Amino acid sequence: MHDLLDDYAQSNALRDINPRLKLFLGLCTILLCVSSTSPLAPLLVALTMGLITVTLAQIPGRFYGRLLLIPISFALISSVAIAFMHGTGQTLFSLGAFGYTISMREDGANLALLLISRTLGATGALFFIALTTPTIEIFATLKSLKVPESVIELSMMIYRYIFVFLDQAAMIHSAQMMRLGNAGLWNSLRSFAMLSCVLFLRSWEQGERLIVAMDARSYSGRLEIMVPPEAGAKPKAVLAVIAYLAAVAAISAITRDMLLL
Repeated sequence: MHDLLDDYAQSNALRDINPRLKLFLGLCTILLCVSSTSPLAPLLVALTMGLITVTLAQIPGRFYGRLLLIPISFALISSVAIAFMHGTGQTLFSLGAFGYTISMREDGANLALLLISRTLGATGALFFIALTTPTIEIFATLKSLKVPESVIELSMMIYRYIFVFLDQAAMIHSAQMMRLGNAGLWNSLRSFAMLSCVLFLRSWEQGERLIVAMDARSYSGRLEIMVPPEAGAKPKAVLAVIAYLAAVAAISAITRDMLLL
């Protein structure tokens, strides 16, 4: 288990910045990205958030790039489907196969570009939060903002057991690899099915053990959060965040009717 998000969140160069300020910046940029009607503002957010995360927070660029590959792959698949199955206007590209013709039109292509840009921008802002703010500080901030405690406690348990199950899955996969369980397509599919089945049973057993352990410790329905000392937000940092958000909002408003195609 290495290169976990929380490892970088604990050791990045922006670790001591006020967590509320970082959450405010990340959440506001996500809202600006998903509400923008032009791809220029989300693309600007994706570029700037990536630079902030890699240069200021000093997150390794290769690791950051590997993280981006996952949402980009899903966004590309969805965008291709939207580009060919949606929209009107001038035909930009057509493809014939098996007696059928599918075409990419202007509206569909512009909508696909908007989807990709929104995905990149919002993902960059989300990764900024995840890679610069430790999880315990996020939960403590949510508690101070009067988020229902049941939501916070459920999120804490889910987050905790994600890594427990990742560890279990890694051990099972290693055991399968040592026994040549992935030699060939059929063996790989069979090993994956066995891993999923065993992991489901382990998660069920772990949940029952958790209930017994909490009852044995007189669980009363509340989990106390150890709130770490919080550094105050510096005026220069607050002004920089406000100026950045204002610039992104202005660009989004100015280019709201702009199309790339």
